[in-house]
Amino acid sequence: MYLNRVHRTFPKLKKLVTRRQSQAVLSEQNEYTDTPEYPPILDMSLQGKKFRERQELHQKIQAINTVEEKQIALNMPRYYGWKCIIFNEDKVPYNAMPLVQYYTRSHFIPVDKLPEYYKKTSEAADAVVKEIKGLIEEAILIENGGVDRKIITSTQKKEQPQLEDAVAKCIVKQINRIISNNLADKVEHVLSSQVDYDPRHEAFWFIGGVDTPINVVRWRQQYKYLKDRWYESIDRPIQYLGTPLLTVRNRLPLKPILPFQEAENPEFKVPKFTAEPRAVGYSTEHRHGTNIPGFWPGDFDEFGLVSYHGRGHILGRRESFGPEDHIEALHCQAMKASFGWLLAQANYQGFTTFNDVTYPLVTQTVITNGQLWSLYAYQLNTIEMHRDKVDSPKSNICFGTKPLKLYDSIENGKVQGLNEDVLKMIVQFYLNAPEERDHEMKPYLGEEEQVVADIEDDNKRCWLENRYKHLVSNRPKHYLLPEVYLWERIYKIQFNSRFFEAKRRPFELGINPYTRRLDQHLPPYIPKVLRPYPKSRKKFETTYYPKV
Repeated sequence: MYLNRVHRTFPKLKKLVTRRQSQAVLSEQNEYTDTPEYPPILDMSLQGKKFRERQELHQKIQAINTVEEKQIALNMPRYYGWKCIIFNEDKVPYNAMPLVQYYTRSHFIPVDKLPEYYKKTSEAADAVVKEIKGLIEEAILIENGGVDRKIITSTQKKEQPQLEDAVAKCIVKQINRIISNNLADKVEHVLSSQVDYDPRHEAFWFIGGVDTPINVVRWRQQYKYLKDRWYESIDRPIQYLGTPLLTVRNRLPLKPILPFQEAENPEFKVPKFTAEPRAVGYSTEHRHGTNIPGFWPGDFDEFGLVSYHGRGHILGRRESFGPEDHIEALHCQAMKASFGWLLAQANYQGFTTFNDVTYPLVTQTVITNGQLWSLYAYQLNTIEMHRDKVDSPKSNICFGTKPLKLYDSIENGKVQGLNEDVLKMIVQFYLNAPEERDHEMKPYLGEEEQVVADIEDDNKRCWLENRYKHLVSNRPKHYLLPEVYLWERIYKIQFNSRFFEAKRRPFELGINPYTRRLDQHLPPYIPKVLRPYPKSRKKFETTYYPKV
């Protein structure tokens, strides 16, 4: 009793007593071990501290249970979104293949026919082609001349590419219907697969090893202690946006084309491209990073089998680019579309751009206008390409063909010269059966909670669902990003000729609005009438942002 009174009067005495007690406990333990134990030697330089901060962030994202919370965590550092390099599927600048290969870490292998992996389905495909050959010719004939379409185009300049994609979409639908109906009673996975029309495909990742933008270099030059880091590379966020004509997906993944160990094969080289992407023709945009493979998290069929894409954008490219660059543009489109779709699927399995995949994923991509068909098989081996992993030996593999003619022409109401070899390769894509893997598919997701719908707390579940859907919608914020006017940039930033004026703007007060975090805002206000009875001082609703 007396000791407690003393502790109330002299709080330092209580700390002293507890400290001596803890020392006594430590002294009782054995101070000696069989082998010497040394504390880790840490790099105390600025680069070392930043590296440990990044590693801690990557581990925190890996430890998050649900898919949606991981996607929110990727966007936590930026309230107004990342300054992303936009990878549109149907916009390929001139000579963009080295950049696309480096940004997707894809080794491209040109082939005249499908890889050896598809030989096992050759005989079955021959039998299917004989049965559906007449139906395919009839479908091509009807879609090209037997249907009077009224397609509304936005502008006269874009009319031809839009018309070509519209016709290609109709032909793809018919070919998919004919092949699926023929194989439904022969192959189990075709009947259970799901077909999506015009799905939303988006993917977000970071790429390292790119030359530092000039505005970042100028900002670093303001500080003397950053002199040795002026030109140190930074992570550049990449956002892929695409809309296929048609996709087929299943609950099981496709089998790997090559063993996972082949990802580190030195023969699979990827060209290094460090120049500014604006030099090639790609633009940037402020937006939140989104990973959407055409469906929301929790869908049963979460692995892609085949995706069809239009090639109408080739008609909008300049003729001076030449036919060889047009073919390279198709290869770039296939690599972007395949990598983007598989990356979004990998994110739904719990992997992110900071937590690499532990097994390969495979997809099959077709680019067509109805007559010309380019076929690709893509294997995703790695998605970790940020600055700390930019020198990783892993690479993704893409097998692709040149444009092949499905038929020669349409004359006198008949299809002339139907190429059965091309049709056979398309059928082989459907005969490629997915199967279960013998390893853990979602190692970085929780056991009981893998998507937000699994959360039992009603408030947390509803809040995370609404916040995630609002985030991926990329709607503008209530308060827009502060704009720096041109006269301010000239007279206040570049030359500072109005120093006598009061400093009220963010750039004058040393505030960078771009570094605002996603959770730096007031939560919704709770009116007194709606607060818990009888009294509560809680004025704002609870938020459930992931702690990263």
